[in-house]
Amino acid sequence: MARRFLVEADGGSRGNPGPAGYGAVVRDAETGETLAEAAEYIGTATNNVAEYKGLIAGLRAAHALDPEAEVQVRMDSKLVVEQMSGRWKIKHPGMRPLAAEAKAVFPPGRVSYEWIPRERNKHADRLANEAMDAGQRGERWRPVLPPGGSLAGGEDLAGAVAGATAAGAEGGGAQPSADDALEAPTATATPATATPPPAVAPTAPATATPAATAPATATPAATAPAATAPRGWAAPADLGAPATLVLLRHGETALTPEKRFSGSGGSDPRLSPVGRRQAELVAAALAARGTIQAVVSSPLTRCVETAEAVAARLDLDVRIEEGLRETDFGAWEGLTFGEVRERYPDDLQAWLTSSKTAPTGGGESFATVARRVALARDKLVARYAGRTVLLVTHVTPIKTLVRLALGAPPEALFRMEISAASLSALAYYADGNASLRLLNDTTHLR
Repeated sequence: MARRFLVEADGGSRGNPGPAGYGAVVRDAETGETLAEAAEYIGTATNNVAEYKGLIAGLRAAHALDPEAEVQVRMDSKLVVEQMSGRWKIKHPGMRPLAAEAKAVFPPGRVSYEWIPRERNKHADRLANEAMDAGQRGERWRPVLPPGGSLAGGEDLAGAVAGATAAGAEGGGAQPSADDALEAPTATATPATATPPPAVAPTAPATATPAATAPATATPAATAPAATAPRGWAAPADLGAPATLVLLRHGETALTPEKRFSGSGGSDPRLSPVGRRQAELVAAALAARGTIQAVVSSPLTRCVETAEAVAARLDLDVRIEEGLRETDFGAWEGLTFGEVRERYPDDLQAWLTSSKTAPTGGGESFATVARRVALARDKLVARYAGRTVLLVTHVTPIKTLVRLALGAPPEALFRMEISAASLSALAYYADGNASLRLLNDTTHLR
């Protein structure tokens, strides 16, 4: 018989939007015993975002305890309960990825939702406020242990839900990584908007000792010093299979070797003969590896043609994602960098110095593109949790995904080169961290 958990979650914002945090607690449904707590300061956010973040943290903590469990969620947020129950539509685009992420933690049918009055959600509310207080002091929330208490099994749970930033960073034993798609990852990163990973603490009686890990000469419980669960790099990671996004830039068009601006507002060129050859070769290479489980493409022709070449070899369909389209370069479409510098010198200089500046003639700024790409990323990571998906897209979206994963500043976009038909891979883990693998060499495709 499956275990049954109660998850109580809450989130708050002091300003809406303002400094925000969440709290969540996992209880045994039969005994009411508290099994785990989670809390995190998330920076500036709205109440609804904080509430969804609390829900996700609570579900992940429950999943770490028993991925086969049945869960009843109790929250005082009518909005979250009704939306997650399917009775209310999710109209705000910023909430949809969060709802999708929450739904992806457990298989459908394992989680039910119940609204409760705020006075019955005091535990999660207290944790959320503790996290906000700690964050505004520049500290990380940590659980308050019972006198002399230890975190029985804390190493496993903290590593699975909170302290898993080591995933993919230093090998981590048999950690899943971008190796599923290419080779072992060579860099590890946290998304640009990431705050310190949430602290998650299982709770246990003060004398509890994990039997499986207790040494033969263990100190008697009555005199043992209080144990502290390892955090961060020291914590063992057990995050399950990541969502791996294999990033493929489309093959060459006639504009590619001339290095002309070619965005979503231009002529939408097709692949050149060289580009079609590149697409066939990369399709053969990916088919030989046999790791791609889905293909998603930008709506622009050059990407669709590249994606269809790969999908045909893999016997998969191509799914279109509007958020993966290239930047609209406005009046610069079809021009070389030198031509833009000659015709629009002031506009170009402003564009090079600020991610919020759009190209001449109503194009998109890199800041606008980053928001669009991040939203698409969140949807795809939730949709393909634990799977490997090929994203056929363009220079700017690929650079943006890499920049966000590395936590790099916007100017990093100008320090990357993404060759036509080149591959990169980003593996997104359950704690929000990512590992990056670059394979930016197309000389074998010519």
